[in-house]
Amino acid sequence: MPHDNKTSVADAENELIYPAHPLPESGNLQNLTKYVRTGRAMLTGIFLMILVYALYFARDFFMPVTLAILLALMLTPIVRFSKKRLGISEAISATLLVVLSFSFIGVTGYLLSGPVTEMVSEAPEIGRELTEKLHRLRAPAEHLLNISKQVDQVAQMGQDPKVQTVSLAQPGILSQAAGNVLSGGTTIAVTFILTLFILASGTMFYEKIIQSFGKLSEKKRALRVVYDVEQVISSYLLTITVINGLLGLTISLGLWALGMPTPFVFGVMAALLNFLPYIGALTTIVVVGIIAIVSFDQIAYAMLAPAFVLACNILEGQIVTPTIIGRRLELNTVAVFVAVAFWSWLWGFIGALIAVPLLVVIKVFCDHFETLRHVGNFLSAQAAEDEREPEERKVKPS
Repeated sequence: MPHDNKTSVADAENELIYPAHPLPESGNLQNLTKYVRTGRAMLTGIFLMILVYALYFARDFFMPVTLAILLALMLTPIVRFSKKRLGISEAISATLLVVLSFSFIGVTGYLLSGPVTEMVSEAPEIGRELTEKLHRLRAPAEHLLNISKQVDQVAQMGQDPKVQTVSLAQPGILSQAAGNVLSGGTTIAVTFILTLFILASGTMFYEKIIQSFGKLSEKKRALRVVYDVEQVISSYLLTITVINGLLGLTISLGLWALGMPTPFVFGVMAALLNFLPYIGALTTIVVVGIIAIVSFDQIAYAMLAPAFVLACNILEGQIVTPTIIGRRLELNTVAVFVAVAFWSWLWGFIGALIAVPLLVVIKVFCDHFETLRHVGNFLSAQAAEDEREPEERKVKPS
């Protein structure tokens, strides 16, 4: 009897764990797969929401860190070349590069501060002169303005006089400017200090990545991926920075030859805003056109300045950059606009400037992993698919 009791208990446990009438195996697998996919999708969505919230609320921390990583990627080939060919250590070359970059930004900002401040202070006068010179276009605008005033008057008449309007006092312009300058100075300082540490560390990060893998094959693959990503990203950032700098210099010289005031300001504007595809060039053309109309008496001659900027941007965007960088790093236009809109909402003007470089980083990283290759394929331009079709037709027998 005790033996029978033990047997019955064991049988009961087996029946509990392995039921006598389980569901069909295919149904269990399908339900389990469905639950797993749903759970992964929910976890991915939660993770992305947490990441966006963290990037937004902790932007004072993540922004300089991201800028430092991008700047370090751009300057890494110079540091490596200095060590291999010139025998200069990473610490010395990194210090020289960071000091030169910081000095260049400081001198450029100092030279721009005077003309930009003067231009901002003269903004009302510029607007008045622009309105006077475009007097022919004022009639439709004045008609719409009168309609808007009439609507406001009707709304005020229907408002209860006992209701008091409360307006919040906004901080003054000087206090806002001082806060922005202080925040910008802190971001720049943290960015360059962190860039110095990253460049001076040499191959420490690569060694740490390799040490995190156990098998030799995994270490080789990780090292190959890291070096490929670094090479592509550094060459892209360095090349696009040089191209934008030359574009700004060309626009400065051309506007100076046309007699535009402060051509150096517009050259720097064109170089910076060219990191924003389409939007940056359009902004530069509009601003140059407004200042040209105000500065010159004849509208026809004033249109030469924005036309010259447009020609330079077309030449750079359609011929120079695709020829030097190649078609491999061309991006989907929709993805570019979404990335610029997202990062500008997240981090403001700095986010808009680094949106495209970050998109290139994501694309190159995804191209090295089979599970993420569809993401890289979505971010790439259609031209990349069109170029692969002739190669596939060559492989197939006729």
